[in-house]
Amino acid sequence: MRELIAKKYVNALLKTTTSEELNTILDSLASLVSAFGLEKFQNIIKSPHVSATQKEALVLELLENPSQKVINLIKLLGENDRLGLLPAIKSDLDYQLSLQQNRFEGTVEGSFELSREQLSALESSFGKKFNATIQLKSEKSDYPGIK
Repeated sequence: MRELIAKKYVNALLKTTTSEELNTILDSLASLVSAFGLEKFQNIIKSPHVSATQKEALVLELLENPSQKVINLIKLLGENDRLGLLPAIKSDLDYQLSLQQNRFEGTVEGSFELSREQLSALESSFGKKFNATIQLKSEKSDYPGIK
C-alpha cells in the first residue's frame, strides 16, 4: 500500500522535473533515508505527539541547501502525515531514473567473491545482451554456488 502511495509522488516528480533536478532531489533524499536507519528518528516521525510542522522542520534541518521542490515535497508529505514514505519514494525514484538512463546495478552472491576482472566481464556481457549499462558488485554468502 505504501509503495502505491509513494508511486503517485514519484510520478508527479517525474512529470514536473528535469533529469538534472531529479539527481539533485535524489541526493537530498539519500541523506534523509539514511536518517530512517535510526530508531529514534523513526519514532519521532511516527509519533502522534509531535506535530506535523515539527516533523517537517526536523526533516528540513537534515538537508543542506535543499531545492524548492524538495522543500515543497517535504511540506506536502508532512501535511498529509506521510513523511514515513520518504524511503519508498527514494527507492522508486531511483528505479525510475535508472530505467530512464538504461543503467542498472546488481549483486552477485556466492560462496566466494569474484575478482574485479570477472565482474567486468559479466558487466560487459550483460550490458551487450540487454543494451544497458550494468554495474555489479560481489558479495560472499553461504549460498553454495553463484546467484
